[in-house]
Amino acid sequence: MKKLVGFLVILGAIILLLFIPFGMYIGFSNSVKSLSIDVDSQMKQVDNMLLRRHDLIPNLVNTVKGYAKHEREVFTNLNNARNQLAQANSVKEKAAAEGNLTTALSRLLMVVENYPQLKADGQFNRLMDELAGTENRLAVERKRYNDLVGQYNKKIALFPGSIFAGIMGATPKEFFEVPETAKENPEVNFD
Repeated sequence: MKKLVGFLVILGAIILLLFIPFGMYIGFSNSVKSLSIDVDSQMKQVDNMLLRRHDLIPNLVNTVKGYAKHEREVFTNLNNARNQLAQANSVKEKAAAEGNLTTALSRLLMVVENYPQLKADGQFNRLMDELAGTENRLAVERKRYNDLVGQYNKKIALFPGSIFAGIMGATPKEFFEVPETAKENPEVNFD
């Protein structure tokens, strides 16, 4: 009887030792999947803000066109940047397209500086306020996205998560990074 009790204790300890890593794996797997869903959901929120900005731009352009008819290149570049953003699929493509759109918008705003009567237009001012609000919300959503990506990437990179991540096939997610070209000051020439 003593041998049976000893055997059962040892067997119980072995089973317990086998279930601990399994339980850790299940907990890790669930938290990684949850974070992955959060990251994807936040990217959709970034997309919502990009779409909002995308929808505001034609109204802004039409308002400015009435005052600055000869600035065709600025309007063409802005339209091309909007189309590029609408066709972007990956995070990297969206970041690049968003950077191009920001640059094109900067050029449009530089054109506006040459038309004081435009800056006094009520519709233009409302659109600029909407655009500024959208830009602020977009910055917040991109930061939230990058924060979640950072949490996710840390979780799968640090021990023992890196072992479990390898078993699960979890790979790092891309940050929403602004391309270097979008960080440059736009150059506008009115000659």
